[in-house]
Amino acid sequence: MIDKYVQNLKEEIIQKTQELIQIPSVYTVSNNPKYPFGKHVNDALEYMLNLGRNLGFRTKNIDGYCGYIEFGEGDELVGIIGHLDVVPEGSNWTYPPFSGTISDDKIYGRGAIDDKGPVISSLYALKIVKDNYKIKKRVRLILGLNEERDWKCINYYKTHEEIPTIGFSPDANFPCIYAEKSILTCYLKMDYTDLLDSSIVIKEIDTNDNAINVVPKICSITLKINQNKLLMCDFISNLKQIISKYEFEIDIYKISEEEIKITSHGIQAHSAHPELGSNAISALIVVLNDIFKFYDILTDIFDFFAKYINTDYYGKNLGINFEDESGKLTLNVGDFKLENNIFAIGMNIRVPVNTDIINIGNTFFKHTSSYSNVDFDTTNYMPSLYIPKDNYLVKTLCDIYNSETSSNEEPLAIGGATYARAFDNFVSFGPNLPGHKDMCHQTDEFISIDTLILSCKIYTKAIMALSS
Repeated sequence: MIDKYVQNLKEEIIQKTQELIQIPSVYTVSNNPKYPFGKHVNDALEYMLNLGRNLGFRTKNIDGYCGYIEFGEGDELVGIIGHLDVVPEGSNWTYPPFSGTISDDKIYGRGAIDDKGPVISSLYALKIVKDNYKIKKRVRLILGLNEERDWKCINYYKTHEEIPTIGFSPDANFPCIYAEKSILTCYLKMDYTDLLDSSIVIKEIDTNDNAINVVPKICSITLKINQNKLLMCDFISNLKQIISKYEFEIDIYKISEEEIKITSHGIQAHSAHPELGSNAISALIVVLNDIFKFYDILTDIFDFFAKYINTDYYGKNLGINFEDESGKLTLNVGDFKLENNIFAIGMNIRVPVNTDIINIGNTFFKHTSSYSNVDFDTTNYMPSLYIPKDNYLVKTLCDIYNSETSSNEEPLAIGGATYARAFDNFVSFGPNLPGHKDMCHQTDEFISIDTLILSCKIYTKAIMALSS
């Protein structure tokens, strides 16, 4: 019967997924208390709450920080948590990133797989259960708006609303995720003031607003060349020779007789899988270190970077290349900026579940201590998630997936930070299928229509199982 219910709703599920994708819900700075994460993100929330009301659910906007859609009765609350905010669209898309274009039975757009398609799939799973089955608990679809940045939405929810006792997040992979690495966000910093009179001066850095949990696709830097100390033509010639030593894609643009722009091109990917991308920031810093050294301009932060980080994704030179059942430690350089004469290089590190986070900081401090002008600063830490494979929740969700797909998949450990970390006794559950490429945060992000519909069937059965 569930197959029939889902098929009857298929075209509506597709249409609503397209409409939600068409809202460009990227975080923007906002001084309006009604939408703390920007108007476009708020538009996505209002779209979902209106849809939920039209489908017969109870809804609530929680002061613009998040919202929920709920049905059922009872003291116990089952939760599903998804997010409506998305990372910036990036560039070079085949189709406009907020068009929701359908091609080759796929829906393309930023947020298609992360997390708008799965949120719509979950909502219609709730509808199928509400309209056709009796359950013993309340079920609430919680809609976050700040997942891609610092989770202020869910922190606000926790201080103002009821906490579910069990649930899942449609924010990663099937059959389900039992372990997620901890995440450390940290910065290398250096005061640039003493080098402002050098023959080469960095004027501006542009990373195209890259999110730190994304492998950067592009990074540009503007340099001012002191014509009294060196010739622009000689500088460009030497720079080209340095770039030729590497397999980097770096362009040089002469802006004026004094200024030059260098643009590094990479391949975008999620920082949980940095090896799938090519880091534009890392490549550019390596080249900058070489050219600065060529002209005897010692820049400690670049020297440290080239020696200990470079373009490696696993921290081998630093000595932090840990590994356990959740996988290898990975390091993504996702931010590079110059503000108030302070250089800052931001890193997003995914740490295996059995690795003590203190070891990471101690290793950085050990190596930076030999540089008089390089500091290390931790700005955010997210603990790991670990639920044993034989736990009721893990076994139940895996069994539902395997039964629906006639497979025998085992629960997974990943490097991504899913919304399942929001609450205790939660795991991430779909929608990406085993063996399928993860398009999260990538150019030409999509969700296949088959995956969208299959996940709705699976989520329907999961809701019934957890709320019975």
